[in-house]
Amino acid sequence: MSGFKQFLMRGNVIDLAVGVVIGSAFGAVVTALVKDLITPIVGAVVAKPDFSALQFTVNGSRFLIGDFINALLAFVLISAAVYFFVVLPVNLLMSQMRQPDPISKKCTECLSEIPIAARRCAFCTSILATSGH
Repeated sequence: MSGFKQFLMRGNVIDLAVGVVIGSAFGAVVTALVKDLITPIVGAVVAKPDFSALQFTVNGSRFLIGDFINALLAFVLISAAVYFFVVLPVNLLMSQMRQPDPISKKCTECLSEIPIAARRCAFCTSILATSGH
């Protein structure tokens, strides 16, 4: 039982639980946005006031195309929000944190660019201080 308690108290399990709750609430907000705001606008364009009620029948089978379009719009909006507000900023932050290793340095005497491993400047021939000694 102590192993289970230790598993539950790890930070990533709690973070995951918080993420699921927030994601669920965000999904409900986006679903309401699609149902209450976007659907009536699209419904007005197709001259049907209740867009979610759009359907067609083939051999007695009803196809609820309006509900499918509502779900598709909600999916696209949630995906776009996750991409623009989570993925893009995290990728930008990670690229800024990742600094490439320097391949050159400036000579302390003439300020010319020289290879990082150089011990003498190729331009002014001054002896450079070696780092780490």
